[in-house]
This record gives sequence, C-alpha cells and structure tokens, in this order.
Amino acid sequence: MSDYEMTDKEEIYSKVLRAGRRTYFFDVRATKAGDYYLTVTESKKFTNDDGSFYYKKHKIYLYKEDFTEFKEILAEMTDYIINEKGQEVISERHQKDFKREDEFVTEEVKTSGDTESFTDISFDDI
Repeated sequence: MSDYEMTDKEEIYSKVLRAGRRTYFFDVRATKAGDYYLTVTESKKFTNDDGSFYYKKHKIYLYKEDFTEFKEILAEMTDYIINEKGQEVISERHQKDFKREDEFVTEEVKTSGDTESFTDISFDDI
C-alpha cells in the first residue's frame, strides 16, 4: 500500500475554519493501532513580490490522553482573554472604521475644504 493510500485511509473526520488569511484544518486521524488522534493545522497565505503566493503551515498533534487538560487550559486561556479585553478585536486593521492610509489622505483632503492649497501629485513623480 502506498503512503498516499495510507494517509487517505487515516483521515476519519475533518472540519475547516477559514479566518481571513489563515485557514485552520481540524482532522481526526487513526494511528496504526486503530486509535484516533487530532491534528490541527494552521495554513497562512503569503504573497511574493511578483504576485504569486505560497502557504506556511504549522501543525500540532493532540492525542486522547491530553484532551482533558488541553481543553481545560484552552478554555482558561480564552476566557482570560475575553474577560481582560472583551469580545471586540483590538486591531487597527479590524476596526469597523478602519481606512487604509491612502484612503485617509483622500478623505482628509475632501473634508478640509481648502482645495486651493492641495497639489495633485502622482506617486510615479516621486
């Protein structure tokens, strides 16, 4: 039996969580002895200068004997974060009124009312 066939048979159950540039894969797999374990894979998309892209992946393996403590610590840590910082994401990029810097400059010019002192410059001129 090839490695591909063996890997294919080991996957029992899967779920995917898409979260912006990140994707999380939760996969139940089987050991050679027939027991189950969980893999969690984070895949993050990056873009090269030429416009092509690639993914970086990180994987953890979680076995049944660690489930109880893992769940307890994960719950404790996530509860701590929510209790300390609340549900809302505190990140400039994730704010509801977030505007990219170039949008801000355009908006600033529109609201200033002083169009006579504005000079139209192209970034190609710089």
